[in-house]
Amino acid sequence: MARRPWGPSVRLKLTLSYAGFLMVAGGLLLATVWVFLLRYVPDQAAFQPSFGPSRTDLQKAFTPRAIQAMSFLLVFGLVGGWFLAGRMLAPLNRITRATRQATTGSLSHRIEMEGRNDEFRQLADDFDAMLARLEAHVAEQQRFAANASHELRTPLTITQTLLEVARNEPTRNVDELIDRLHHVNARAIDLTEALLLLSRADRQAFARGVVDLSLAAEEATETLLPLAEKRGLTIETSGDQALTTGSQALLLQMTTNLVHNAIVHNLPADGAVWVRTGAHPAGVVLTVESTGETLTPQLVATLVEPFQRGNQRIRTDHAGIGLGLAIVQSIVNAHDGTLTLTPRPEGGLVVSVVLPARP
Repeated sequence: MARRPWGPSVRLKLTLSYAGFLMVAGGLLLATVWVFLLRYVPDQAAFQPSFGPSRTDLQKAFTPRAIQAMSFLLVFGLVGGWFLAGRMLAPLNRITRATRQATTGSLSHRIEMEGRNDEFRQLADDFDAMLARLEAHVAEQQRFAANASHELRTPLTITQTLLEVARNEPTRNVDELIDRLHHVNARAIDLTEALLLLSRADRQAFARGVVDLSLAAEEATETLLPLAEKRGLTIETSGDQALTTGSQALLLQMTTNLVHNAIVHNLPADGAVWVRTGAHPAGVVLTVESTGETLTPQLVATLVEPFQRGNQRIRTDHAGIGLGLAIVQSIVNAHDGTLTLTPRPEGGLVVSVVLPARP
């Protein structure tokens, strides 16, 4: 970073401002007194000894006293202004120290400024809230990186094991080995693509256009209908046109993930999935409701975290890699929407996505 030229500190600027204002006010006051006195003192031409001093005598007496007063005001303004500026900037110095501490990587500290709710207190509270969000975000990213590393290491370890088995057992069935390697490699590719999609949604690096959530719901339902029929599930799609602004590809991926999640985490048989779209006072809404096992609110609260599949949920061959709802959450956040997960009393889950309506 380029070095900036030196400049006076804010405290010095405030001190000079206070002293300058005091000098101006003192000068105006002395000028007012001088004008007031001139109105009641006769000039030299009309001077009479019995009437008292003339204007010349008054000027000789007033000028030194005015200079002394202005000198006192200058010194008083500089000293008092320096002290007052220091008192006024003390909260800002605390915020500066906290900022420098945060730049070193420490996010656990807080300013916790006391006192009345003035501008500095509001700035300190906002800074504390920002630190809390950053600390939570960094912790989440660290957990995500650890989980992603673990998930990526698993297929690589399996691949290495299969290759070692093939090298040590030349007579082993090659077709079986190739099938297993293909399955493991496909899972690694799916995980990598999901991570890239999640990163893309977090960066909001996509073009925006008009998207109809009802059409996305119909396309996702048609795509996943064979999987639902294979599991003996029924899917019902209903609702009105729901226009929003965003990425067609990402919103379709969001809808597909929700429907896929509702299918694979459903009842073993005779389950159902309901997909609805429509208008909402806060925008447009997409709701995916599904039957399934009874879920606790504590478990539902963890489902949007990366690689959290829910230990109590039914696992199948299509259970995915644990990023489905995490990707949905990122896509919803990138489109300034809200995602709500609610357990059904009779079992299953209701997922609602509210996005801003098209202007």
